[in-house]
Amino acid sequence: MTLWSLLMPPSPHDPSSDPAELRSGAADDVTRHDSELTGAAEGARAGSDSADAGARTTSRDAAGTATTTAVVEDEPPPAVTPRTPRWTPAKIALWAAIALAGGVGWFFVALARGETVNGIWFVFAAVSTYLIGYRFYSKFIERRLVRPDDTRATPAEYAADGKDFAPTDRRILFGHHFAAIAGAGPLVGPVLAAQMGYLPGTIWIIVGVILAGAVQDFLVLVISTRRRGRSLGKMARDELGLIGGIAAFIATLTIMLIIIAILAMVVVNALGESAWGVYSVGLTIPIAVFMGIYLRYLRPGKVFEVSVIGVVLLMFAIVSGRWVSESDWGQSVFHLDRPVLAIIIVIYGFLAAVLPVWVLLAPRDYLSTFMKIGTIVMLAAAIILVQPVITSPAVSEFASRDDGPVFTGALFPFLFVTIACGALSGFHAMIGSGTTPKLVEKESQMRMIGYGGMLMESFVAIMALVAAVSIDRGIYFAMNSAATATGGTPQGAADFVNSLGLTGVQVDAATIEQTAKDVGEESIVSRTGGAPTLAVGLAAIMHKVVGGAGMMAFWYHFAIMFEALFILTSVDAGTRVARFMMADLLGGLHKRFRDPSWRIGAWLTTGLMVAGWGSILLMGVMDPLGGINTLFPLFGIANQLLAAIALAICLVVFACKGRRWSLLIIVAPLLFTAVVTITGSFQKIFSSNPKIGYWANHMAYKDALAAGKTELGLAKSVEDMQAVVFNTFVQGSLSILFVTCAIIVMVVSLWRTVQALRGVNLQDTEEPRHESHLFAPAGMVATADEKALGARWKTYLAAHPEKDLTRGGHH
Repeated sequence: MTLWSLLMPPSPHDPSSDPAELRSGAADDVTRHDSELTGAAEGARAGSDSADAGARTTSRDAAGTATTTAVVEDEPPPAVTPRTPRWTPAKIALWAAIALAGGVGWFFVALARGETVNGIWFVFAAVSTYLIGYRFYSKFIERRLVRPDDTRATPAEYAADGKDFAPTDRRILFGHHFAAIAGAGPLVGPVLAAQMGYLPGTIWIIVGVILAGAVQDFLVLVISTRRRGRSLGKMARDELGLIGGIAAFIATLTIMLIIIAILAMVVVNALGESAWGVYSVGLTIPIAVFMGIYLRYLRPGKVFEVSVIGVVLLMFAIVSGRWVSESDWGQSVFHLDRPVLAIIIVIYGFLAAVLPVWVLLAPRDYLSTFMKIGTIVMLAAAIILVQPVITSPAVSEFASRDDGPVFTGALFPFLFVTIACGALSGFHAMIGSGTTPKLVEKESQMRMIGYGGMLMESFVAIMALVAAVSIDRGIYFAMNSAATATGGTPQGAADFVNSLGLTGVQVDAATIEQTAKDVGEESIVSRTGGAPTLAVGLAAIMHKVVGGAGMMAFWYHFAIMFEALFILTSVDAGTRVARFMMADLLGGLHKRFRDPSWRIGAWLTTGLMVAGWGSILLMGVMDPLGGINTLFPLFGIANQLLAAIALAICLVVFACKGRRWSLLIIVAPLLFTAVVTITGSFQKIFSSNPKIGYWANHMAYKDALAAGKTELGLAKSVEDMQAVVFNTFVQGSLSILFVTCAIIVMVVSLWRTVQALRGVNLQDTEEPRHESHLFAPAGMVATADEKALGARWKTYLAAHPEKDLTRGGHH
């Protein structure tokens, strides 16, 4: 295949685009079907052109002046406008410039060596690679594997109920999806991974997302959308049979509980004892409800209008947070301890999951997306202007050790599972098979939402990593080491960090205290979870762009609210997805549980899921070893095992559709993540080093208690030691459960794939095809043809409001 053939890809439905895949009868059937769809699309375009000519009529008034008026159509206009991209010399020059900028960025980040590196090169390397990956690799995947069909209705159209199934504007849905997937992972993982230097994390975050993370997100969204938005567990049962399906269901359900609990724990650690943060984040909830009502009833369709209002209200929430936090009543109401915050978040998760999506979930996610994308773009621009000098080593001392103060374990495999969501996340598969496929308007939008949304999350991870490595390393370790190691005091933190013996790292209590004062907090010691560290780094960079008295504190709390919004949107969306999964499970006992409109069932399943992750959250908040420090490795491994399960299901689905060599797109990331996660799981289960192995740690504390000891390591009391014994038992047991289920799923999926490639036991689990009577543009910005067709649809829906699903109508 030549470079030109990649630059000018054949039609997604061109039978000659992949000759090797046409050898089997199944592939021939797929190709014939695709050809029929191509003809239908071409007919739709012809109909669009001819209808355009007849959609308007010209008349003359008494003075002879010609006037043109729109003619209301009785039949709906076409649902699709075919797109034929054309390459021009200007486009070729543009992509050559992007490639050159990326090459220069990668040279200075990965190859040039010196005592420092400029932060600007991280931005160039990341953005250029993302653009190239999205334009070329995602189109390659779409052409070879997905083959979208906009004449086919999505579940949001044919199953619209105004609650869980509702066609949602692609821009709002992109915001919801991005907000839901971009939780704690891209913030926490890269910050923790900075312990090992900036280079290993940078390579995995950027390369991993192109070849693995975005691939999984895109494909899971595709297969779930074509199966009425079924959950990953239900699809596993359909594709893998009884044994593989049960193993996948157990794994996905329990892993979801761990993931949501860790996400919530990061919020608790970021907002604990911070009146400013609690007030500002809390105010976003009524703002989001107002936006939902505004778009639903007051000004339907006015997305830009409500966006401006939402952003203004967000800024007010941040600015007024300072006044509230400096008042006596503000401190008494909003200065909350972490256990209290944990309970509040549990209640919030329940309410957000049972309310209709348009009330809180979608508008809040859309609102927070403005904050997220805006903040990351702002940070990237500030890095280009400020050009912060990175003094952290490319590869640190801890890359070859397993006793790091932030997290324990060697670079392989623990760097990959620690970074987690920034490069590859199984949690995304739950969102991609949960809320998003029930809301997407057209199949052509799934590349932008699935693949593009994951690239944006990866960029968040890169910015988090740059922010973490741009601050003083002594401050970094003081903020991210467990409270039992630092004593929770500036002097204790300084003594602990200095005892690590790191080259060039020396910090004193006065510096730590001054840093806390600069950001408007009482303390920054042991603020684990990544969010406060990112906030300090962002504040230090932004303060050099927009400085002044008190601005350091403003930027810090701006970042805290930005991060809490990030994470809470994953908590509420994740809880909703977990509710769907539990409903699938209980549906075997009582069919009505599978009816999403049954409110009692929704409340019951949501309550069960919230109770599950809420108990894990409280366990982590009370963990004497620092909940995030001990639970995050389990979170990372579980998350990546879930990604392996998702990729394994995708492999079976596309093998059954007759794909052959293009299956390597799925096989490569599946094999890599399987090796990483199984290796990590075995080390956490079987390692004799208490700093790594859960069971080794469990036995060490259990034996110490039996010997009558009252403290051991970071546990300073008998109660702390008992908590460690219980927590490590739970963590070790879950590790065994997760890896066992994942291995079963991967073995069964391999067997099913071999069967499909041999033409044996082929099955089609897709929903019956429904003809689409809904139009929506494919990309973030509509093309000229899409705008013209969109205008016709606007006229048609104004005359036939009962057909407008966005207003709650049905057809």
